[in-house]
Amino acid sequence: MIPYKDDNPTSTIPYITMGIIVLNILVFLYEMTSPSGMEKLAYTYGAIPQNILTFDKIQPIHPALTIFSAMFMHGGVFHIAGNMLYLWIFGNNIEDKLGHMRFIFFYIFCGIISAYANAITDPHSHIPMIGASGAISGVLGAYLLLFPRAMVHTLIFLGFFVTVVKIPSLIVIGFWAFIQFMSGLISTGFAREGGVAWFAHVGGFLAGLLTIKLWLPRRVKRWW
Repeated sequence: MIPYKDDNPTSTIPYITMGIIVLNILVFLYEMTSPSGMEKLAYTYGAIPQNILTFDKIQPIHPALTIFSAMFMHGGVFHIAGNMLYLWIFGNNIEDKLGHMRFIFFYIFCGIISAYANAITDPHSHIPMIGASGAISGVLGAYLLLFPRAMVHTLIFLGFFVTVVKIPSLIVIGFWAFIQFMSGLISTGFAREGGVAWFAHVGGFLAGLLTIKLWLPRRVKRWW
């Protein structure tokens, strides 16, 4: 099940969403062409759980800064393609609802929460976390709460056949969230040697779901 667009129009141009996507692509192109190699860059600028919890200054930049740099790094084409697709589908509506500046801070906030959600589940890990998944998970959580009935165009694979159906975001995002929770629980107790940071997704999703109402602009009451 792969969503590719929604039927949820916006009243503003999503400058910030588009800017984040462009920045992620530029950083990824740098990763691919860097003489240092993607793995070394990940260990240099990725968010390493033990470092961001203890603030051990092992990396060239302060561990707190790696939380931000990690949000714009990806480990492969499919990694960035999937993240940017979800951000493009759902980010514009959240930006439209919050406003451009609020959306920036909301996005970063969810990214921070996701990084620490991943870190506290494996506090001694030296495996760097990279990717926009945590912040985008927050966007998905916000979208689920604000637009549960918005219809999402989704590709459904039935063996060799592919069909397109419109599914409410409650089901599309709800199914995605269920997979993240279950995968996170299954991964608990296993030795981690890289892969998907499931609890970063869970943490970011809950951050967006539970706090989005606090980020909404306040309506000014008019007295007549």
